[in-house]
Amino acid sequence: MAVMGRRGGAGRGLRLAALLAAAWVAGVCGGEFSVLRSPQSVIFRDGSWPIPGERIPDVAALTMGFSVEEDLPWPGLGVGDLFHRPQATVLVTVKGVDKLPVKGVSYPIENAVPFNLDSVANAIHTLFSEETPVVLQLAPSEERVYMVGKANVVFEDLSVTLRQLRNRLFQDSSILSSLPLNSLSRNNEVDLLFLSELQVLHDIASLLSRHKHLAKDHSPDLYSLELSGLEEVGKRYGEDSQQFKDASQILVDSLQKFADEMFNLYGGNAVVEVVAVKEFNSPLSRKTRSILQASQSKTENPYNLAYPYNYDYSVIFNIVLWMMIGLALAVIVISYNLWNMDPGYDSIIYRMTNQKIRMD
Repeated sequence: MAVMGRRGGAGRGLRLAALLAAAWVAGVCGGEFSVLRSPQSVIFRDGSWPIPGERIPDVAALTMGFSVEEDLPWPGLGVGDLFHRPQATVLVTVKGVDKLPVKGVSYPIENAVPFNLDSVANAIHTLFSEETPVVLQLAPSEERVYMVGKANVVFEDLSVTLRQLRNRLFQDSSILSSLPLNSLSRNNEVDLLFLSELQVLHDIASLLSRHKHLAKDHSPDLYSLELSGLEEVGKRYGEDSQQFKDASQILVDSLQKFADEMFNLYGGNAVVEVVAVKEFNSPLSRKTRSILQASQSKTENPYNLAYPYNYDYSVIFNIVLWMMIGLALAVIVISYNLWNMDPGYDSIIYRMTNQKIRMD
């Protein structure tokens, strides 16, 4: 009996540990990062490796061929073809759900903190400022839009405010005429907000199809969209309601169609990614500095010297090193050949010498 009691206690302890581990994983890994479409030059490996939420912009930057400040030790992203990078990156963030049943490679998100693609947009502006690439960052429900370069021309007629989105839905060419609403209603403001975000996806692909030449230029394009209509549907009806289930399925179908359209518009050379997160966590740590710490740092560095190292140091060092070695070898080879040159083989020097020197 004592043995059975010990076994029963051990079994309960194991179950309790399993429940605690599951609760910890659910708290830490709250979301999913999915790759719907990608070219052959970008390799995403199949696996369940969690990706840190704050490193999602670094994944977007590396897939486009840009460097990042810190190495990304994440095995989900392969090296790929360094000489053929994608012409566009499309990242859609869906709030209100942990995962979506989309087709593609999916990875759990560890520590789903808020992020943005400003660093990727700045890299595009810096490297391709003369070619004015298409950069579009849009959150329809918050009326937040950021368009730079040729995006101002391509998406000039894109609805960005809530009033424009509502009016766009009731036009003849809207998605309401072809989209099965099921349990959703045209008379509910929450449902209309959700449907208006799907209308934005349709209009982006439609407007871009009128400027197909922009998808064939040499500058990469960036699209960052944030959709929170599904989250509002869940708050209004509940996550177990039929409206939420129908909205989730309609969103999955719309995202898959949008991914296929954007992938085809760029000739199969675009990466389309989806981030599904139920709710963003607050950052685990926040860097702060007190006044006392600032005064101490000034005393430790009285000459205000610059930081002696940055992430470009190794690149600059190799460029300077091998350039100096190449120039040194070139000077040595040229000097050796000039020193051992026979003036008799040179026609100009041969003509300028006198007869006696030529006979010798």
